[in-house]
Amino acid sequence: MKHEIPDLDWKRIGILIDLAIEEDFGAGDATSNAVIPENLLVSAVLIAKEDCVCAGLPVARAVFKKLDGNVVFKALVMEGQFCPAKTTLAEIRGMARPLLGAERTALNFLQRLCGVATMSHKYASAVRDSQTVILDTRKTTPGWRNLEKYAVAVGGASNHRTGLYDRIMIKDNHRVLAGLTGPDSIRKSVGLAREKYPKLEVEVEADSLEDVKKAADAGADFILLDNMNDKEMADAVKINKGRARLEASGGITFERLKAIASLGIDYISSGALTHSVKSIDISMEIFPHKQIY
Repeated sequence: MKHEIPDLDWKRIGILIDLAIEEDFGAGDATSNAVIPENLLVSAVLIAKEDCVCAGLPVARAVFKKLDGNVVFKALVMEGQFCPAKTTLAEIRGMARPLLGAERTALNFLQRLCGVATMSHKYASAVRDSQTVILDTRKTTPGWRNLEKYAVAVGGASNHRTGLYDRIMIKDNHRVLAGLTGPDSIRKSVGLAREKYPKLEVEVEADSLEDVKKAADAGADFILLDNMNDKEMADAVKINKGRARLEASGGITFERLKAIASLGIDYISSGALTHSVKSIDISMEIFPHKQIY
């Protein structure tokens, strides 16, 4: 759970770009084909219409490149940079028809990723004076997980597990089914996980303080405190005695972040970083070539 920015998965991103262009373009951009001269060279700028943290310019560039391999795309800000409203994010030069054809798709990617990065920056900043780390979840747009987790990290928060394959996460439903074979489902589940996947870290979801004790006693690496109030989490810290790292999750609001961090919780995970994000308002303004180059 270190704050590392994941590499962009360009193979998957290429598929997403192809799908997005196909659904928007169909047989072609009828309006541009009808009214724009075929060989008209133009320049354009991408402008943030509201404060944001920038993320996704490389993806926007790839969209424009998909329709015009000779396009010149110049990023004017860095990924992760705070950009006040009216900031020019990038300059573009290319043929008018493909620039207009790529505009909406490029902005859809960029606006969404800037929204995720901005929300992540807001959450991470709220606990910057503590040792608590803000984490994302798997509540991501299907197919967009790599992109959204990239934007989370660019915004200053950290990534939880990528998928079902890179960490053991023993949740209540797993314990119910494991318990069908006998009592003490937490200890049993942790033991089976260690035996089957000795290289993976093991996390246990705890619904009660008794679950916290059982998970710590079983040697879990992480314990997820599910939908606990502040007093319950404070008691969980005492019960755990530093054995496992503690993660608060469920019912997390922005207003609760500082109070939870003050309890000595190691991590706070929130699906709001990805599933409740407002896209940032960004526009493309196009000019005769000579005006900005």
